[in-house]
Order: sequence, then structure tokens, then C-alpha cells
Amino acid sequence: MNTTTKQRKEIWGITNRGNGKKGYWTRIGTAFENADGSYNQLFDYFPTNPNTTIQFRDPKPREDSEATED
Repeated sequence: MNTTTKQRKEIWGITNRGNGKKGYWTRIGTAFENADGSYNQLFDYFPTNPNTTIQFRDPKPREDSEATED
């Protein structure tokens, strides 16, 4: 791990709908790495449904959707 670069993770809540259906994925916050490798977690929303799994994931690279105009 590169110690000079702080890591950022996205926090996702995945709610299980049961019966083999796909779950609902909702981005619920962001986590930032501390110097000791632990993370501060900043929640925009905290699920209370017991069927919700919370996952930390690396952010997906943003697509450059804004074309530069000359």
C-alpha cells in the first residue's frame, strides 16, 4: 500500500429483497483512511432495515462525460 496516498471508499447499503430478487443498492456515505490504516466513516444515511448489508468499495473511475470545448 502506498503510504503517501490516502484511500477513499464509497459506503453502500444493499437491501435484500428475498425470493432470489436482486437487492437495492444505495450509496449511503464515504469513508476516508487515517494514517494508522483505520477509516473515518461519514454516513449520509444509515439503514435501519436488518436485511441491509453495508459494504465499503473502491470508487469507480468517473467517465469524462463533459467534453472540453475549444
